[in-house]
Amino acid sequence: MKDLPPANDSDDRHPVQMVAPLTLQQVTRRRLLQTGLGSAALPFFTLPLRSALAAAAIRPAIGFKPIAASRDDRLCVPEGYGVQVLFAWGEPLGATPAFRGDAGNSASEQALQAGMHHDGMHFFPQLEEGKPSSTRGLLCVNHEYTDEGLLHPDGVAGWSYAKTLKSQNAHGVSVIEVELRTGASGEAPHWQLVRPSPYARRITARTPMRIDGPAAGSADLRTRDDWRGNIVFGTLANCAMGVTPWGTYLTCEEHFSSYFNGLDQPTPAQKRYGIRSKGAGYRWHEHDSRFDVASEPNEANRFGWVVEIDPWNPAGVPVKHTALGRFKHEGAMVTLARDGRVVVYMGDDEPFEYLYKYVSRDPFDAGKPAGRERLLEMGSLYVARFEAAGRGRWLALQHGQNGLDAGSGFADQAALLIRTRQAADLVGATRMDRPEWIAVHPQSGEVYCSLTNNRQRSVADAANPRADNAFGHIIRWREAAGDAAADSFAWDVFALCGDPRHADAARRGNIRGDAFGSPDGLWFDPDGRLWIQTDASGNLIERGDHERFGNNQMLVADVASGEIRRFLTGPKGCEITGICATPDGRNLFVNVQHPGEVPGGRSDPNRPLAASGWPASQFAELTGGRPRSATVVIRRLDGGIVGG
Repeated sequence: MKDLPPANDSDDRHPVQMVAPLTLQQVTRRRLLQTGLGSAALPFFTLPLRSALAAAAIRPAIGFKPIAASRDDRLCVPEGYGVQVLFAWGEPLGATPAFRGDAGNSASEQALQAGMHHDGMHFFPQLEEGKPSSTRGLLCVNHEYTDEGLLHPDGVAGWSYAKTLKSQNAHGVSVIEVELRTGASGEAPHWQLVRPSPYARRITARTPMRIDGPAAGSADLRTRDDWRGNIVFGTLANCAMGVTPWGTYLTCEEHFSSYFNGLDQPTPAQKRYGIRSKGAGYRWHEHDSRFDVASEPNEANRFGWVVEIDPWNPAGVPVKHTALGRFKHEGAMVTLARDGRVVVYMGDDEPFEYLYKYVSRDPFDAGKPAGRERLLEMGSLYVARFEAAGRGRWLALQHGQNGLDAGSGFADQAALLIRTRQAADLVGATRMDRPEWIAVHPQSGEVYCSLTNNRQRSVADAANPRADNAFGHIIRWREAAGDAAADSFAWDVFALCGDPRHADAARRGNIRGDAFGSPDGLWFDPDGRLWIQTDASGNLIERGDHERFGNNQMLVADVASGEIRRFLTGPKGCEITGICATPDGRNLFVNVQHPGEVPGGRSDPNRPLAASGWPASQFAELTGGRPRSATVVIRRLDGGIVGG
């Protein structure tokens, strides 16, 4: 997640169509591919839940020597590993248009290129001879936000309609087809984009998408352009993500409030979501009235949702699922309950916000494709209360329950979902220290959540045990009876992050190994290793809070022993985020976001652009002096499983 500071040459409001719609034969094949995905890339959907003690007995090996913290402007990995840059900002999805090093690409060109500031992502394998491939598939990549000083040759000077369109086209999601190719004799295998690809497309802040669920059609979602309240243009602030067992991608809208120019006197509902007078640095409202609250008061209600994308259908319309609630979604971690119902864990990434869980009404049946589109449309939403004795409860956010009715300001379920934060306030959920990524252990079913930091906390509580929490922590819970749909759970703090020299170092529990702070991205590989990515802001590093940790990094944890080893360090000013792997575990995809970020997050092209020239500064084949967010691929030189 990016801590945000306080675009296409035409006005075409249609999605970027990279290719023609698929044929019936291709669609049928796609469904088979999705079945392969569900059983291979998401092992926790099919493996039985085991006790925490059983998980401890599994003990997956961590087979690399940890690396030292680094301040270098390069990406570093352990000895015996290699790194390749696959997909940097501005990389064309097709043969053209090429990236211009001075950021001189037009808005329409940006709509055909990788967006800016990569975040969550997932690899969807092709099916080869009935098995999921580890050498070819689709990669969905989120583009969270833009730095206008880097995006345009002259930055924000002379802000215009064309710059607004380019900025909007640099947001959203990229869907690309990638494959591993074997080089000539003696050359290492390398990944590259498939060009042309029938699946490649960009989804931007201008792509039409459908709204479903209980809030669809609500008066609070209707605008002048959409009097029915069921179609919205675009997705933005796309942070972390999720994957469904039927093979679709969930992209999550996080800091949407930053894009809206608020009223001089915002309403209580607008304040609760951070929509403030004069916005937070974006100037879209000057040329797109949708983002001016005075002109279109309901447009902001149409953002802050989980969006489902079918990567195998380039003509498919993305769907915003209102049943999962409206807040600043960091991600959407999907698993299955004991009876097959779909469970989605979600965090609201701001200080003192909440952890949520959605449970579908109906079970998922891998043999019955019909009705899958309803699984994220009809269900129940809950919010977590962490109690002092290591127990917790899921509180229903359902109209007519727990005081959520017209008398408390919620006329119906639609009103409750549009103002999910206020409903969670009312039922007495636990205010957390910025809930970010969530990961489910593939064998035990234990759930882990990164709580990045919270310098605003003055009073600690059981689940957030430090005031002035500069370093963050990782919390975990075990659902009652091992059932993800349970209404209660047991919890503990897995890692109290920070410098071991800190006064509370003794309370780090069983954690040993390399120190780190500001945990963000979390991901379990199929063997049960927990991968942890960090996002300490430039301000925290400058204050000295994270000085000992160096640049942001990625670590691997053995959750049974508590051992944590540093696997990767990023270039200067970056965040390490987004992680996934091929089914065989031999190719790890990781995103490097905003290398060279300046304090405040906004570059000025009239001054030295950044402290980093990455990736061009490390990889000679890349050109262009401006720092570029990028997806990298990490492989063991001996071809073995990454991390093992």
